[in-house]
Amino acid sequence: MDASADRKSNEINVTMEEPIRILMLFTIMNRGGAETMVMNYYRHIDRNRVQFDFMVHRQERGAYDDEIEAMGGKIYRMIPLHPFTFNTYRKQISDFFDQHPEYRIIHGHCSESGYFVYREAAGRRVPVIIAHAHNAHALFDTKWLFRTYFKHTMRPYLTQGFTCGKEAARWLFGNELGKKAILQRNAIDTFLYRFDEAVRLEVRQELHLSKDVTVVGHVGRFNRQKNHEFLLEVFHKYVQEFNPTAHLLLVGTGELQKAIQKKVQQFRLTDQVHLLGGRPDVNRLLQAMDLFLFPSFMEGLSVSMVEAQCAGLPCVVSDRIPREAALTDQVSFLSLETAPRQWACEIERVRCMASRRTGYYQQIADAGYDIVKNAEWLQNYYLGQWNKTR
Repeated sequence: MDASADRKSNEINVTMEEPIRILMLFTIMNRGGAETMVMNYYRHIDRNRVQFDFMVHRQERGAYDDEIEAMGGKIYRMIPLHPFTFNTYRKQISDFFDQHPEYRIIHGHCSESGYFVYREAAGRRVPVIIAHAHNAHALFDTKWLFRTYFKHTMRPYLTQGFTCGKEAARWLFGNELGKKAILQRNAIDTFLYRFDEAVRLEVRQELHLSKDVTVVGHVGRFNRQKNHEFLLEVFHKYVQEFNPTAHLLLVGTGELQKAIQKKVQQFRLTDQVHLLGGRPDVNRLLQAMDLFLFPSFMEGLSVSMVEAQCAGLPCVVSDRIPREAALTDQVSFLSLETAPRQWACEIERVRCMASRRTGYYQQIADAGYDIVKNAEWLQNYYLGQWNKTR
């Protein structure tokens, strides 16, 4: 065979190769911050070279499941993890690796809850085991003891830590390992989130909101971490004392949604608070807002905050959020110890001073949060790690 024919043969072999498959660990693929971040990367990698598969811990389908399967990803369903299921869960994980020895790279997004998977994978000499830190610290609740124990005991089984920010890395991995964690930015399609006055008016018409009314917004799961109860108290005070015609958009789903609906009724704000559920068009909804309110108890580096700043929104957020999350000059930090009225005062001050403009999306891209370059980096990282294992 001449050199030309040999070259063509090699080219055929390359194109016929199957993509490498990365096993992602999640609870359920709903529209949460970490889930949305991974889906942003998944959409922008070359899926002929790198594919994502997902181990989840709920039997019901998640919001992203249809899209995952349409892009060629596989979804494996495990039982929920809690102390009463530890033994059964360990057996299920062992059986999984018996059936799927093909995975050489595991990337966990469940924080310390990935402990049993990491331990089993390490015992089977899986060469690349990654845990990803998405939150800066844990809430002190009944799960705190388990979380603290598992985050310490999982560390010897990891080959690498990933993180969205410095504080998240320090919390999950400790000071020494945290310094070695790889920063993977919560990147987005920045152009998609740029401010657009025409979209703003269009969305307001869809929501039956006038073009002049003040609209406060929030995007996040209805769980304790996001602090919706305090958020609603702040908005109630804002309506009472500063802006009686203001509206609030709440985007997301979760276990506390009914409790918040009840509180909305108690405050007699039913006509002004809009619970929009989980939405695939957050980029459009952000255009309709005038201010982003984010009083979380804890965050790593929130995807929602990156999106809001990209859309040019001023943000009033809790001081529990790392300062590195402020990517523009439009972020104001307040203590959760501060009374709701003072939060309301800050909302009014920021709203009056804010200037909504298109250029913020470029500022977010320049800060390193555009998805195209980040997805290329991640793809090359996985391929490089995979080649080391061959």
